[in-house]
Amino acid sequence: MSKVRASRGGTVLCAIEVAREEISAYGVFDVEPVPDGDYTDDPNVLKVRGMVEKPKAETAPSRYAAAGRYVLDRAIFDALRRIDRGAGGEVQLTDAIALLIAEGHPVHVVVHQGSRHDLGNPGGYLKAAVDFALDRDDYGPDLRRWLVARLGLTEQ
Repeated sequence: MSKVRASRGGTVLCAIEVAREEISAYGVFDVEPVPDGDYTDDPNVLKVRGMVEKPKAETAPSRYAAAGRYVLDRAIFDALRRIDRGAGGEVQLTDAIALLIAEGHPVHVVVHQGSRHDLGNPGGYLKAAVDFALDRDDYGPDLRRWLVARLGLTEQ
């Protein structure tokens, strides 16, 4: 993301590709290929035309959802001061980013291709804790044996 920021300027956001049936749980990007310069041939770097908060699957502009990672241009602070309060009476970062887009500031996404954990819900948090614990030398072997026994599996 920092390399895209250094090359393209503006704001750079991280996106993940989400299954169509899960898209309504996310803020979704309306994107297009980078029109010129660096990254025109990189399918994981896209120019943002807009954002839609939790759209229905049939109206979602893409399957690229906000992953909560940002490299923000300093112009975001002025934009945050100029927007109206949104949902819950709070100042919404997505509204400020939308204002930057509307005013012609460059905003791009980098599509993350690795693994990730959704810590925004208890089930995702538990999966992350187990995943990270299994990778540790001090917890992993005992946890793996316990899980195998608990689930009635045979260890391989």
